[in-house]
Amino acid sequence: MHLPAEDRTTSPYTGYTRAHWETAADALLAAVEPWATPDRALYHLPGDHVSHSGHLSDGLEGYARTLLLAAFRQDETVLGRYADGLRTGPGGVWPSVTDRSQPLVEAASIALALRLTRPLLWDRLDQSVRERTAAWLSDALTAEPWPCNWELFPVTVGGFLLEIGHEPQAARTAVDRGLARIENWYVGGGWYTDGDGRKYDYYNGWAMHLYPVLHAWLAGDERLLDHYGGRLEAHLADYAHLFGGDGAPLHQGRSLTYRFATAAPLWLGALTGRTPLPPGETRRLASGALKYFLDRGAVDGRGLLTLGWHGPDETVLQSYSGPASPYWAAKGFLGLLLPPDHEVWTTPEEPGPAGRADLVRPVEGPNWLLQSTRSDGVVRLHNHGSEDVRYDPHYTRFAYSTATRPLASPPDNTVMIGGDQLRSGIVPLGVGEDWAASRYTVASGARVTSLVVADGAVEARAHLVTGSAPGTEVRVTGWVPGENEQAELLPAHGLSDGHALTGVPGLTGVTGGSPTLFVAVARLTGDPDPGPLAELVAVEVRDDRELTIRWATGRLRRFRFTAPEDGPDGAWSVTPD
Repeated sequence: MHLPAEDRTTSPYTGYTRAHWETAADALLAAVEPWATPDRALYHLPGDHVSHSGHLSDGLEGYARTLLLAAFRQDETVLGRYADGLRTGPGGVWPSVTDRSQPLVEAASIALALRLTRPLLWDRLDQSVRERTAAWLSDALTAEPWPCNWELFPVTVGGFLLEIGHEPQAARTAVDRGLARIENWYVGGGWYTDGDGRKYDYYNGWAMHLYPVLHAWLAGDERLLDHYGGRLEAHLADYAHLFGGDGAPLHQGRSLTYRFATAAPLWLGALTGRTPLPPGETRRLASGALKYFLDRGAVDGRGLLTLGWHGPDETVLQSYSGPASPYWAAKGFLGLLLPPDHEVWTTPEEPGPAGRADLVRPVEGPNWLLQSTRSDGVVRLHNHGSEDVRYDPHYTRFAYSTATRPLASPPDNTVMIGGDQLRSGIVPLGVGEDWAASRYTVASGARVTSLVVADGAVEARAHLVTGSAPGTEVRVTGWVPGENEQAELLPAHGLSDGHALTGVPGLTGVTGGSPTLFVAVARLTGDPDPGPLAELVAVEVRDDRELTIRWATGRLRRFRFTAPEDGPDGAWSVTPD
């Protein structure tokens, strides 16, 4: 991809300007065009990987997701090619939208694109084409979605059909129903869980906020925009902290192959005026994400986005990932809807949170603790509230970062009780200025109550094990560093060193009487000479119940593991003094 020369005056951190975004969008759209069918209704991108929805659905996905990119680009010539596809696609080429089917997802992208480009595309179509397209889309109004962010796909289709006056009653019902359903998953502070349980990930930004806020904005509904825009603004206050100094998003959650779709909520806040971020910081974070992936092989020699993270990488894929799935990265180009003279494009870049100062930040909704260091730009996420065992290890690890990736086997950042590594049924126990805690139960019935406390790049990790037989082995693993980082894991109480698992730092211990407390100190750092870890923190334990942490900075922190006298043995909590 041949991008313009970097502009280090306007964009001192990334060098990227609006011209870079436009050029990238144009290059991505040009690269997919040879893979369109002769009628341009399907885009069959190359590769052996087929999603569980099948080849035909994957071809529709290729059309819909690249159309969304063309919609953000607002290029009449390119949109004309997609108009050709509309003449045949809805007339029998495209698979029907049915209950919980992938075409429901793609119908939302098509509807949103048509709504965003109505004067350039929809209004220029023949009446018969508009009728066939509206009829195909209308099946999305009654198709049953999966109970997660999919509830917003009928909302998105309904918003467009309402605008053009097609089946208005059914469209209004679909919009109202979907928006009502996501209310059950809003936990406050700008965070949704993606369906039932505690599934927190980037779907908050590129789905749960994106669709309702865009719908409200496009409809000119100030009441709805205040409601959902206020949530977006609260979310962005946390979201800005999820990007490393090099632009990398946190490597956590599913659908990571969408890559710089992570920029979408940043642009959305600027587009709607619902953001706490200065315009220069918004562009720095968004451009940093785009640059991060383009610099690391996300686009292959043919100019196509690959199925992966940097380059091709099957470890970040799900069964629903098809050859065109990465093109939901199109959402990252939402900023092109802002005019060239908007302040988000003209204001000089400002550093993001990871580039300003060392920081430890609690995030109450997901029960996360974020830890970033300015010297290396690494952001670490300590997870004490998010899980989705279908996609482990991308949800249930104790920690994630912008510089590492979770491993399936051997597992990183886990606690294994008698060899059992599964962490499910997580009960959040709270977060504070520098700590987060949770508990869960393993298959044997043993219970683990966990605490992390952070300072600078250093962490103290404590795990209280109850309900296990004396002599049960407990194994604690830590970070596996990337190419430019170092990782350490040292025993502090109840653990011994020297038990690494094929490159994964590990410590072991055994349970005694119940309860038994195990404590380790850890560090992931990109600093070339970080200083001895053992000199930066000291840990004292009293009665396997009380924990005192002394940081080299002079801070002293005390925590107590407690269980109610009349409660079940597993109902342990952590209380800071």
